[in-house]
Amino acid sequence: GATLRVLNRQLLLLQRVVVHPTYRGAGIAAAFVRRACELCSYPWIETLSQMGHINPFFETAGFTRVGVVATTTQSRRDHSALYGGKRRHARQELLTRETFQKSRFAKPVYYIFDNRGRASQSPQGNVADE
Repeated sequence: GATLRVLNRQLLLLQRVVVHPTYRGAGIAAAFVRRACELCSYPWIETLSQMGHINPFFETAGFTRVGVVATTTQSRRDHSALYGGKRRHARQELLTRETFQKSRFAKPVYYIFDNRGRASQSPQGNVADE
C-alpha cells in the first residue's frame, strides 16, 4: 500500500490528446505534448494508446514504448482503473457499460516519458499538474 502511494505521487497519467482534423499531421500536437511533459513537475508521465500500434505519435513526442497491455480481467472496476473512468469529487467512477464492452478487446501500447532530469527544475503548480 505505502509503496504504491509513493510511486503514484511520481507518476502523471496523460489521457486523450485530441487535435482538430485541420492540424493533424503537422507535428503540432507532438511538439506540444513533449513541451508540456518537459514543464511538468512529475518525474514520470505515462500513457496508454490503442493507436500506438499504427501511429508512433507518443514516440515522436519523446515517450518510450514499453510494451502492450493485455487485459486479463473482465472486471468493470479493473478496466475503469486501467482506462481512466471519469473522476468526480476526487474519486474515480466506473467506465460506462458501452466503454467497458469496447475496452475488453483493447490491447493498448504503454508509453512512459522520463522527466527525471527536468522535473526538479520545473516550476511548481503548473497546468500539467492539475
